[in-house]
Amino acid sequence: MIKIVEKKKIWFSISLTVILLGLVLLFTRGLNFGIDFKGGTKLQIELGEKLDTAALDEIIKKYDSSASCKIVNNTQYEIKSTALDETTTSELLKEIKETFGLDDTALVEQNQIGGAVGKELTRKSLIAVGISCIAMLIYIAIRFQLAFGVAAIIALLHDVLVTLTVYLVFDINVNTPFIAAMLTIVGYSINDTIVVFDRIRENSKGMRRSNYTEIADKSINQTLSRSINTSLTTLVIIGAVNVFVPSVREFAFPLFIGIAVGAYSSIFIASPLWVLIKEKKNKHNAAKVT
Repeated sequence: MIKIVEKKKIWFSISLTVILLGLVLLFTRGLNFGIDFKGGTKLQIELGEKLDTAALDEIIKKYDSSASCKIVNNTQYEIKSTALDETTTSELLKEIKETFGLDDTALVEQNQIGGAVGKELTRKSLIAVGISCIAMLIYIAIRFQLAFGVAAIIALLHDVLVTLTVYLVFDINVNTPFIAAMLTIVGYSINDTIVVFDRIRENSKGMRRSNYTEIADKSINQTLSRSINTSLTTLVIIGAVNVFVPSVREFAFPLFIGIAVGAYSSIFIASPLWVLIKEKKNKHNAAKVT
């Protein structure tokens, strides 16, 4: 049997180091919010057979080196920029049309997104994540015990913070697909964690003479192959989507990171946290009795 809970200090130290790195970057540099949150210009251009991403990127870099670009609908190129104004947008479009021999009908979409819309979107996104966590805490507390609920929510926050750290380290744009991915990660991770917790609850009934560490270790080992196989299968599919379907890459990439982190947390973070909470509670109760 693999002893995982006994090495909880190692797992906690690894996670805390990554999260602290993310927090340092968050407060010193901040997240690289994209057009959906900061406001800016969105362009969608139909190029047909003339689509040449390398040549397009060279042109776009002249006007905004941090612009977010991707292929959509196979033959169209989407450009999102927080730096383009009306003048530079016109100049950019003119150069693209001249370079690729396009007419005015090539411009499929041109939108300006205001900063106020971005602030409202940020507020609603935070509310959505907060409500999701509270609802799951209540459900797990009723379905299992409060200790399970607290451990699960801390593990979920761990998943979100580690995924954010990846975005901070590589300075990746944060847009609305990222929020959708975060909510998906929360749902996937909690499902994986509940499988382990359900086994802990069952084993607790038949292992009354065992301590919490032994119960948790046995439960993790019993569900380990299931967790790894499920996560690997999901990661292979999402990885393929991320590589071969560029139009959904902004959603697939954070989902890939989050599911990998979620698989780690359900095994190495959630159950050891449950053991820690139960042991603290027992010590507190024993102190009250004495």
